[in-house]
Amino acid sequence: MTEPTLKSAHPALRPMDDSLLTRESWKVFQIMAEFVEGFERLAQIRPAVSFFGSSRTPPGHPYYQLAEEIALALSNAGFSVISGGGPGIMEAANKGAYGGKSPSVGLNIVLPHEQRANHYQDVSLNFRHFFSRKVMFVKYAAAYVVLPGGFGTLDELAEILTLIQTGKSRRIPILLVHAPFWEGLLNWLRGTLVEEDMVSPSDLELVRILDRPEDVVHAIFDYYQHRGFEPSAKEREIMLEL
Repeated sequence: MTEPTLKSAHPALRPMDDSLLTRESWKVFQIMAEFVEGFERLAQIRPAVSFFGSSRTPPGHPYYQLAEEIALALSNAGFSVISGGGPGIMEAANKGAYGGKSPSVGLNIVLPHEQRANHYQDVSLNFRHFFSRKVMFVKYAAAYVVLPGGFGTLDELAEILTLIQTGKSRRIPILLVHAPFWEGLLNWLRGTLVEEDMVSPSDLELVRILDRPEDVVHAIFDYYQHRGFEPSAKEREIMLEL
C-alpha cells in the first residue's frame, strides 16, 4: 500500500465540509450589505475628512483635546468628519464634529475587545470586516488627518499611501498632527525608503506634519483652492475601481 505523501495529505487538496463551504459562501452577502449601506449613507457627506489616532487616548489628554479642536474647526468650515466611531481619538474627532455645523460620522467595527461606539455620531455604521470599512474611509475623504496612534493608525496611514502610490486612489492631503510624534517616522521614510529607492520622493509629497488646528484647515483649503473639492471625472473613475 502506498504511503500518503505530504502533498496528498494537505488540507487544501481535501474536500471542504459542506456546512463550512455554505457558511463561507453566504458570507459574501454580508460583505455586500456592508458596502451597499456604506455607499448609500455616505454618498452625500462630501466634502469629508477622515480622522485616525489611538483608541487608548483618554479624555483630557492633550492629543484628545487637539483632535477635538481640529474636528470642530473642520466641521464649522463645512467638512463632515469621519472616524472609526470608537473611543480615544476617534471619540474626540466625533465629539468635535458633533458640536460643529457638519455631520459627525462613525464607522464602527465589531472587535473582541477595545472597540465601543462613542455617543457623538450623526451617522453611525457598523462593520464586521476591516476591508469594507477601510474603503469607506478612503472613498469619501478629501483629506486624512492622522494623530498619534498605534498599529491601527499606522495601518491606515500605510493604506492610503499605498493606494495613492499605486494609482488606486485619488491624491489627497495626508496631514500628520503633532510633530514630536511623527518627525522620526517621516525622517525614516525620507532617509531610508527614499534613499534606498524603495519609494519615490513624489510618494511622500502629499504628507505634511502640522501642529495647530487652524493650520490643518488652511492646508486642506490650500490644496483644493484651484480645483474644488469634487472629484474630477478621471478621479471618479479611479474611485470606482478602489
